[in-house]
Amino acid sequence: MSGPTEEEIRTRASQLWQEAGAPEGLADTFWHQAENELLRQVSDLGQPPPGMTDNLLI
Repeated sequence: MSGPTEEEIRTRASQLWQEAGAPEGLADTFWHQAENELLRQVSDLGQPPPGMTDNLLI
């Protein structure tokens, strides 16, 4: 499984933005927060974040 999709990040970022009262000028902040949350969820499930398997020996 790879990282979160752009749509998943967009949806979570929108939720975070609305929960914060819809402040202006912080789109990047909410995007990064959402992305980090979703990546952490994948990692907690035992899936390495994207790019972390590049150096694994097969």
